[in-house]
Amino acid sequence: MALFRNSVLLLASLLVSSAASADFEEDYESKPWQEIEVQMPAAPKQETLLPFYVSAATENRFFVDGATLSVGSDGVVRYVLLILSPRGARNVTFEGMRCQTRERRIYASGRLDGSWSKARKNEWVRIQDVYANRHHAALFLEYFCPIGNIVQDAAEARNALIKGEHPDNKH
Repeated sequence: MALFRNSVLLLASLLVSSAASADFEEDYESKPWQEIEVQMPAAPKQETLLPFYVSAATENRFFVDGATLSVGSDGVVRYVLLILSPRGARNVTFEGMRCQTRERRIYASGRLDGSWSKARKNEWVRIQDVYANRHHAALFLEYFCPIGNIVQDAAEARNALIKGEHPDNKH
């Protein structure tokens, strides 16, 4: 009889435990990710630009404006990216990167007068490591998301750019 009672008690505790676990999972899954409201930064300044290496396959030069770097409570690293071509063409974008999902988003493009033009197509896009055009992959892998984990704050991201890679990437 004692064996039967212990079996019933064990079964009852397992049912309560699995119900609590199910409640936790439902609670966790019912709270979808929510992006915070984004404020447009100031135009990039020469003195706050941090260069970063992309690959030998491009002659373009790449910079992140260190003054615009932020890590939001929503888990997004935001920054202004400046790309300069060898002929002097200049591309400025305000972007976000989600380390958790390996995605990026362009919020706006910079104009010559320092103002911003909101991106028409600003959905989250998967970051791919393609040989010729890999600046987003470089930012993800080498600076902002070492080993797939988001940097803790803007200072950590700036430090990684200054040093040429995140310290967690060293083997």
